[in-house]
Amino acid sequence: MRVIATAGHVDHGKSTLLRALTGMEPDRWEEERRRGLTIDLGFVWRGGLAFVDVPGHERFIGNMLAGVGPAPAVLFVVAADAGWSVQSGEHLAIINGLGISRGVLAVTRADLADPGPVLADCRERLRGTSLAGVPALAVSAVTGDGLNELRAALEGLPVPEQDPGAEVRLWIDRAFTVEGRGTVVTGTLGAGVIRVGDRLTLRGESVYVRGLHSLNQPCEEVAGLARVAVNLRGSSRPRRGDTLVTPDRWLAVSQADVRIYPAEKVPEQVIWHIGTAAGAARVRPLGDDVARVALGEALPLRIGDRALLRDPGSRRVWAVTVLDVRPPELRRRGAARARAAELAEVDGTPDGAAELRRRGLARRDELAAMGAPVAAEPVIGEWVADPGHWARLRARLVEIVTAHAANDPRDPGLPAETVRQALNLPDRALVDALADGTPLGRSRGRLTAAAPTLAPGIARLHQDWADHPFAAPDSTRLAELGLDIRALAAAEAAGRLTRLTPEVVLPPGAVDRALAVLAGLPQPFTAADARKALATSRRVVIPLLEHLDGRGHTRRIDGSLREIV
Repeated sequence: MRVIATAGHVDHGKSTLLRALTGMEPDRWEEERRRGLTIDLGFVWRGGLAFVDVPGHERFIGNMLAGVGPAPAVLFVVAADAGWSVQSGEHLAIINGLGISRGVLAVTRADLADPGPVLADCRERLRGTSLAGVPALAVSAVTGDGLNELRAALEGLPVPEQDPGAEVRLWIDRAFTVEGRGTVVTGTLGAGVIRVGDRLTLRGESVYVRGLHSLNQPCEEVAGLARVAVNLRGSSRPRRGDTLVTPDRWLAVSQADVRIYPAEKVPEQVIWHIGTAAGAARVRPLGDDVARVALGEALPLRIGDRALLRDPGSRRVWAVTVLDVRPPELRRRGAARARAAELAEVDGTPDGAAELRRRGLARRDELAAMGAPVAAEPVIGEWVADPGHWARLRARLVEIVTAHAANDPRDPGLPAETVRQALNLPDRALVDALADGTPLGRSRGRLTAAAPTLAPGIARLHQDWADHPFAAPDSTRLAELGLDIRALAAAEAAGRLTRLTPEVVLPPGAVDRALAVLAGLPQPFTAADARKALATSRRVVIPLLEHLDGRGHTRRIDGSLREIV
């Protein structure tokens, strides 16, 4: 299917031409037919051609933008008896800004005036725009002259290459209620496939496809490119400008960095247009032709999207290309200038590898949602890393932990969370992934550069345990050995002991040995049974049993009895 939007000055015969081409009435409202003026979008079709008719009057420019925004092609109409007009130029600026390059120029009313001069003038005006070189024909909707040639030219327009596996983003141009069926929305499906029964997302909420129609025919599925009507089940109340999107495949974007054309000063407060959406936006210049746009309402955007900024006061329109949908915060003095320099190397072409190089670290699923998927294997989970950046992070990690160990050899290492903050990593799991393949040791959530220097008392403590492995030294014995809290922590990090509480310490492996001994007792057993079997004291056996309970190795039956799980 070819979906084509009309464009052109008011009263140049757009709707009349569509009636002649399709035999259908594009003006849906009684007021439009009474006034002979298109106010809102109209939808007509014939064969494989589907048209979105747009208003030509300047007062309804918002509706015009909603019709042209999602369209891949245009039928640009200029009347032979009127020639190029004000709205012709404004509509061309919009089409050029959106980068629509497929289309046909139709000079209408060829029965009222010689179309030759207007055709020549229009071709010259299209030169240097996205419509340069499109087929140009003279037609008369009254006599029928040129209609067959126009229809053939429209049917010959190239159709954008389609990917059936593409994620759906349907910009809604109409929403209404059908008695007995509920909510129905319509739009131009640019890519992907919608099927009956599909779950989609509308303003962050799940909705379900109850039914589908395309060109007034029921369907089980519709593939882009196509006009589609979707019967929805769900609590959301859609409106023009909303989107139906594939769940979990799009980002809700509230600010984006963009390139502006022409490169000139843009008012701070403008209207942002993309697809069928129109909303207030605030522009913060970053450089000569790049800016950060803050949207009043989050939208599903991707790198490379084309949009428009419009100043309602001056009627000026600027084209924008989306460069980044997850831009960094600008906190420091000079950050905007530095960001502009960075964006100078970005042209808006989705490139996952380049995007990863700029970011260093990113989630693979988020890059795909930005429109820049990568084939790189994750370093952990969904996290992917630029190799150079990852190597620098790993070197910095070793440097930080080694410096800490050198400053205090008895310290048991740096907590992984401290390391995460020092490296400005977004996820704690990345610390472990970085530590893999380094000489760093890990114990109880800490990273160590080497075995810490242990107090001499640790060796003597092991001598005490040789004959009584479950006899934890009391505070007096620890003091005699010169073992304070820090010394015990360092020994634990080195794997030289196990701490049940800050002052109840046992040799390494004591917990597993105790579990083996307790498994040989008649089940269930009491704390006293355990104390006797382990040849230890109640001061030791209670925290030991609680430790085993916490690890799920033992289970309490009542207040005094336990059993091995």
